[in-house]
Amino acid sequence: MTRQRRAQKARTIVAWSLMAIVVSAQALGARLQTSRRAHRRPKGMLDSRRQSLGQLPQTPLFWHLVNYPTRAAAEAANGPRGTVIEAFEKIWLSTIAEAGWQVPSGVRVAEIGPIPGISNEPYTASYMESGNTAGISSDIHRHDGPELFYTLMGKLCVETPDGMKIAHAGESTIAPPGVPMRLTNIGAEQRRSFVLVLHETAKPRATPVSDWTPKGLCKP
Repeated sequence: MTRQRRAQKARTIVAWSLMAIVVSAQALGARLQTSRRAHRRPKGMLDSRRQSLGQLPQTPLFWHLVNYPTRAAAEAANGPRGTVIEAFEKIWLSTIAEAGWQVPSGVRVAEIGPIPGISNEPYTASYMESGNTAGISSDIHRHDGPELFYTLMGKLCVETPDGMKIAHAGESTIAPPGVPMRLTNIGAEQRRSFVLVLHETAKPRATPVSDWTPKGLCKP
């Protein structure tokens, strides 16, 4: 083999090697982009935790929020249909139970309910930390089950076909099952809300809505 042919062969090998590297990099980039889309959270949702609850009692139920100084203390007080969550720099014991449910310790923050629209099917609780700056709105959506909000900071406005509801810091609001809604942060400060969506386990947590347009009642 002449020197010229050896040089040409070497250039061909280098060219094919570079092409393979480019193709591999493009494929990796596509996989990463697909992974980001698959794990993208809904707008304004910072984190999400799910708990299987099974069938719920057909009695009036409430969402109970209790704070504890340590996770160990919260775990020691945990019971049926309860879960321990670390959110907003605090330890929470979140429990679905009857009105007046008592725990031996901890600081009771809220009792929210009664929770509407509970069927005999198995349920899943989805807990989320929600927060955005003033003026930001969520996508228009609905939930198979009820959605409950407890606002720690800022103001949350929930618009539905029935009008709007505003939850200030320290207040709660409930959106019934199947109702289209859009959430908007109003006021001057960043909002922080603790959110519970109760939905039948066999159904999706949320569904986009295209058959309703908000009137813009929630003014930033």
